[in-house]
Amino acid sequence: MGKGAGATRVTARLPPGRGWDHSDRPMTADPQMLGRAAEAIRAAEGLVVMADAAIGSEAERAEFGGPEAFAQAYPPLARQNVGPEALASPGIFAQDAALAWGYYGRRIERCRAGAPHEGFAVLRRWLEAKPQNGFVFTSCVDGGFQRGGFAEERIVECRGTLLHVQCAKPCCAATWPVPADLALAIDPETLRAGGAPPRCVRCGGMTRPNVLLAADEAWSSGRTLAQQVRFRAWQGSLARGRFAVIEISGGGGPTVREAAAQLAAAGRVPLIRILPATVADAGDAMVLAGEPAAVLPELAVAVG
Repeated sequence: MGKGAGATRVTARLPPGRGWDHSDRPMTADPQMLGRAAEAIRAAEGLVVMADAAIGSEAERAEFGGPEAFAQAYPPLARQNVGPEALASPGIFAQDAALAWGYYGRRIERCRAGAPHEGFAVLRRWLEAKPQNGFVFTSCVDGGFQRGGFAEERIVECRGTLLHVQCAKPCCAATWPVPADLALAIDPETLRAGGAPPRCVRCGGMTRPNVLLAADEAWSSGRTLAQQVRFRAWQGSLARGRFAVIEISGGGGPTVREAAAQLAAAGRVPLIRILPATVADAGDAMVLAGEPAAVLPELAVAVG
């Protein structure tokens, strides 16, 4: 899309009660805009998917939906007047390990139980069909892309993941997967962990999820840095302008939106944005408004 053309917005919604086979229903979005986005996807030799919690599970979205959404997702914490700010502090593991691991343990349970929506499969098929495949850059920490079948070596988790742990001190830079048999015995009335959390493999001390928290000087970033090195190497292997960027965001936090805009501008490549209908947008991008679970299958029909 040429400079100064401005953003164009179309809206797609998922009709209630429908499955994910959209081949027999009319498109709700402007066919011309869908066609332009589809052509950019077809022409690209590789794709970069950049996503925040807007693509994730309902449990993941609750973490960023404000106090009301958080209280609805975690009633025991609301009754104790415990909000997301306290739980996002690295110090919570030293101050109240049972509460910290009860909360993060419940999030880990939800991550493992959640099934990715059809939009993940659409994105994976596109990447796998490209000569240069592609990469995912995400601020989600729920492992949704891995559960959706994306190759681990093609994912950058810029805020880390709930599904790996690290030493809470930390005594070392090591991270390792959450044990498959993790048993925290979480009390449903208080959301406090009765069981023992994982211990550090080096010092035997307290662990915490390998997630970047607020003002977090204790986060072990090595795993994410290694992912970023692979991402940069992949970018360097491409001819200039031979990939496209697909941004899926809620329009709130700047991490994914800024990274997508910067990457598209630096590479002079198409930027396709899937945003909530309520989010205003400006700039040189193709904008499809609606839920990713509805927009992506519809776009897949246009791509063919």
